[in-house]
Amino acid sequence: MNEETSRAPPPQQRPSSAASRARPTTRKPATSVLRHQTPRLRDHYLFGKKLGQGQFGITYLCTHKASSALYACKSISKRKLLCREDYEDVYREIQIMHHLSGQPNVVQIKDTYEDSMFVHLVMELCAGGELFDRIVAKGHYSEKEAAKLTKNIIGVVEYCHCLGVMHRDLKPENFLFDKPGDDAKLKTTDFGLSVFYKPGQYFYDVVGSPYYVAPEVLLKHYGPQADVWSAGVILYILLSGVPPFWADTDSGIFRQILQGKLDLESDPWPNISESAKDLIRKMLDRDPKQRITAHEVLCNPWIVDDRVAPDKPLDSAVLSRLKHFSAMNKLKKMALRVIAERLSEEEIGGLKELFKMIDTDNSGTITFEELKHGLKRVGSQMTETEIKDLMDAADVDNSGTIDYGEFLAATLHLNKMEREDNLVAAFSYFDKDGSGYITIDELQQACKDFGLGDVHLDETIKEIDQDNDGRIDYGEFAAMMRKGDGGVGRTRTMRSNLNFNLADALGVENATSDAK
Repeated sequence: MNEETSRAPPPQQRPSSAASRARPTTRKPATSVLRHQTPRLRDHYLFGKKLGQGQFGITYLCTHKASSALYACKSISKRKLLCREDYEDVYREIQIMHHLSGQPNVVQIKDTYEDSMFVHLVMELCAGGELFDRIVAKGHYSEKEAAKLTKNIIGVVEYCHCLGVMHRDLKPENFLFDKPGDDAKLKTTDFGLSVFYKPGQYFYDVVGSPYYVAPEVLLKHYGPQADVWSAGVILYILLSGVPPFWADTDSGIFRQILQGKLDLESDPWPNISESAKDLIRKMLDRDPKQRITAHEVLCNPWIVDDRVAPDKPLDSAVLSRLKHFSAMNKLKKMALRVIAERLSEEEIGGLKELFKMIDTDNSGTITFEELKHGLKRVGSQMTETEIKDLMDAADVDNSGTIDYGEFLAATLHLNKMEREDNLVAAFSYFDKDGSGYITIDELQQACKDFGLGDVHLDETIKEIDQDNDGRIDYGEFAAMMRKGDGGVGRTRTMRSNLNFNLADALGVENATSDAK
C-alpha cells in the first residue's frame, strides 16, 4: 500500500481542503436572485440561534409566527455573490430543492425571501445533526446500520437522476438527521453545486469535495455516475471510519483517487462480509461506464432488506407522479393545472427542464414515442399499453400529445397542491360568481375552457359533495385535493478554480478542457 494512504489519521484530525469556488467576474453582477419581489422575511418569522455557517451564508433557527412551527433559515449573503453565475447558482439551487420536493430523504424547502442584502431559504429543520458528527462519534457503523443509511443515500441519488438532477457534492456533512436518537431519518441537503442534466450530457467543470470526488470529475469529463462514486466513498467510510483514498495534500488525495489501490484487506475489512466489499468495488469502479448504477445499488442483495433483489424495478419519480395523476378525477386534474400556472418560476423550473429532456424534438409537446423513450431512460419496463394509459390520463384536452401545462399538472408534487394559498386560488378559479360554491354549471364551463367539451360530471360532484347539496364548498374542495389517490475529514467544497495541478497528480501531461 502507498505510504500516503497507510496512516490515515482519525476523522477529527483530518486536514481541511484548500478549495475555491471563485470565478473571474467577467460579466456584470446581477442584483437579485429571485424573479419576483417577496414579502419581508421578518414579518413572518422570528430568528433564533445560529445553527451553522458555510462559505456563502449562515443558517439560523427560525419560528413561523402564525403557526409557531420551527424551521431552519439559510441566509445567503449577496455580497459574496461576485458575478452573474453565482446568482444563477443560488437560483438553480432553489429550483432543484422545489423539484425534489416530496422525497422523504431530502430536506424540504418551505419559502424563499429576498432583500437587498440576503437571499433566505426557509427549510425543514433537522435537529439531529450531521452524519459526519455521528461517524466521528461512532468510529464506524455495523453492516446492518451502514446498509440502511446507504439505502437512504442512494435512494436520493436515484430520485435525483430520475428527475434529471446531479447532486455533485455528496459527503457526510451534507446529510442531516431529522432528530436526535437512533431512529432518526437521514435527509440530504445543500444542492448548491447541483445541476440539471440530459441523458448523454457531459460536464467539464471540476466540482465536489476532496475525498469524495470521482476520478472522471478530476479528468473533466463526467455524468451522473459521479454521484454513485461519492456514495461509494461514504459507504466505505461508514464501514471503516476512514476514506478509501487519503493523503496529506489535495493533490496527493487526487493522485490516490486516480491511481491508488482500493484497500479492502487491512483492519477492519477482514471482519466485513464479501457482499459488502463486492458492492464497494462496484461503486468505486474507476470506469463510470462499468460502475454500478444507483438503481442497481438499490437492488443489490446487501442493500435489500430481505436479502433478495426485487423482481420489478422501482417506479421512477416521474412515473410515480404520472400514475398518481391518472387516478384523479377531472376537477382535481383541472385544479392542478390552475395551481401549476400560478407557481413561481423557481418552483417549476425543474419540471421545465424535465419537460425539455423528454420533448426531444423541441416541439413544445410530448408525443407517445417521446414519453415511451423518456420513461425507458429512467428504468421503466412498462408495456406500451400501460404507457398509452398514462398518456391518455395526462392528455387532459385529448389532443393526442401532452403540452407543457398538462405536463406540469401531471408531474407537480403533491406538496404544492396542498398549500392553502394554492387551494384558495384554484377554488376561486372555478367559483366564477364568488358565491363560495362550485356548481355543476361552473364546473361544466371550466371543462369547456380546458378544451374537454361536454363531460358527465354527476359522479364527480357526488364523490366530492359530502353534504349532498349538489354543489362543492371550499371545505369539500380542499378535502378532495388533499385526499390521497390511489471517520472523515471536514471538507470545503471546490468549484472551477481548483488549487491542484492534475498533471502533478497524475505524473503526466495535463489535457485541458474548457469549463462548460
